[in-house]
Amino acid sequence: MEEVLIVSGLVGIQVVFAFYLVILNRVLALGVHPLFVVVSVNLANSLFLLPFAVALERKKWPRTLNPVLMIQFVSIALGGVTVFQSLLLLGVEKTSPAIASAMPNLSPGFIFIIAVCLRLEKMEIRCKFTWTKILGTLLCLSGAIAMSFLQTPATTSPDITSQVSSGDIAEKEWIIGCGYLLASVVVVSCTTVLQAVTMQSFMAPFSLCVVTSLMGAIFTAMVQIIVEGKMEIGSSAISPTGIIGIVILGGSMSSVCITYQTWCIKKKGPVLVSMFSPVQTVFSAIFSALILRQLIGIGSITGMFLMFAGLYMVLWAKKKEIYDDADDNEKLSVNDVEKPLLS
Repeated sequence: MEEVLIVSGLVGIQVVFAFYLVILNRVLALGVHPLFVVVSVNLANSLFLLPFAVALERKKWPRTLNPVLMIQFVSIALGGVTVFQSLLLLGVEKTSPAIASAMPNLSPGFIFIIAVCLRLEKMEIRCKFTWTKILGTLLCLSGAIAMSFLQTPATTSPDITSQVSSGDIAEKEWIIGCGYLLASVVVVSCTTVLQAVTMQSFMAPFSLCVVTSLMGAIFTAMVQIIVEGKMEIGSSAISPTGIIGIVILGGSMSSVCITYQTWCIKKKGPVLVSMFSPVQTVFSAIFSALILRQLIGIGSITGMFLMFAGLYMVLWAKKKEIYDDADDNEKLSVNDVEKPLLS
């Protein structure tokens, strides 16, 4: 029953994320400001997770916060919340939920590259698992390029001249949106490595999420005030109450999903949790077609296939690399900075 609960729960979480991503696309299309969404979602996220942090991790809190830990908190909040989520929402607005949910599958490959560059992970040239991860990363990048340049957004203008013009604009917006999504993946990959390093001295994932979400919401609000001159929802046909309700509900749902995923990681490890991420892309495409009437082209399907293949190659190599043949042919666990937060 536990196996069934874990598998069905992980599938359900990806379906929920997919549906919420489609709803966010619709909300942004109606004129809601992306920065306001980031602020509201992270405030709801931090408030919902706070009781879990207090109940489960209070004894793990350090008595004093040293400057290094504070710098890590600020960096994670700026990168993982303000920059990453803002770029992600801009990418969702200009592309589609299906593409936006597919791009994060690049993260395991990027995390591997970053960890190697920072010498947090050893790169054995003669190791087949290392070459498998390299090949998987290249396949993911090829898929991202295919999704960015082989997709042709449809236009609905009846006039041929205006249709060509609007088609060019749509293609440019699509490529810009994919650029936003790619940049967001790079940022979140760097932040994930930093999170893994931080958790080596601050082993309280719920507390870390609460602190960084709250700080990220504050930083994002400051950015909007500096850029826009004020904190505003945006020009939308939806009432402010409705917008706030949708965003807070999404933040609460996200918190529930994070809590459940954390439990699954403790039970089965991060690799198993990561394997279900393509489910979100599939259901995002389904919901986009049913709700938003957005259909993905052959180029995007090809890109998604390459990304999924690359993702599973990297995850397979990571799973096998946990066991390393020692000189006495015994299997020893590998201490890997990618392992705690690979999902």
